[in-house]
Amino acid sequence: MQGEDQPNAVQRGGFDPHTVFAKILGGELPATFVYRDELVAAFLDIQPITPGHTLVVPLVKAASLAELPPATGARMFTVAQRVGAALRGSGLACEGVNLFLADGVAAGQTVFHLHLHVFPRYADDGFRWKLPERYYQPPPRADIEAAGERIRAALEGQRPG
Repeated sequence: MQGEDQPNAVQRGGFDPHTVFAKILGGELPATFVYRDELVAAFLDIQPITPGHTLVVPLVKAASLAELPPATGARMFTVAQRVGAALRGSGLACEGVNLFLADGVAAGQTVFHLHLHVFPRYADDGFRWKLPERYYQPPPRADIEAAGERIRAALEGQRPG
């Protein structure tokens, strides 16, 4: 399971990155919920990038996308779309919306219960993505095609989902 390489990791603030969302979903830790159904819940992040930053979390623990039931993943994105529209209509500063999901430590995952960040963006909000320099120097087309072939082959080897 993703994150087992850090079994004793504790987040700043004393939160266990393996159980914090289970505790929130179970009512053991406080949260400001904005949505909940039989598959997912959405609540405000206590460390918001911008005011209104919301997390969409599956009720079933899945540490990675591979562990997430497809119907639950679909619901997460449907709810994120609704939350994004709500952010735009809420009166909070919101000129745009970012969605972010980290799957794995290398991708920036710090809580090992998959979650989708939905956060409002506006001019001069202070948040920036830092792209690597190679982003501005695209690889040769043949390299892109070779990567595409590897991905297609891996997709063909998967069970239909």
